[in-house]
Amino acid sequence: GLAQAIMENPKMLILDEPFNGLDKDGVKEMRKYLLSYKEQGKTILICSHSAEDISVLCNTVHEMDKGVIEGVR
Repeated sequence: GLAQAIMENPKMLILDEPFNGLDKDGVKEMRKYLLSYKEQGKTILICSHSAEDISVLCNTVHEMDKGVIEGVR
């Protein structure tokens, strides 16, 4: 799915738990790719439970609680 999505070089990626199921090397490569994508000025919308992944990749974070967007940090 992800490989097919990025083949078209979209301006925005929407990812749900992109690191789920990846081994340590896979996580490292995915982070590297996403940081490169971000540096190109493109948008990445990530839904994740991993605070570490979010802190490394995101400029703006919106938190949800029971389906409601609570705040921005």
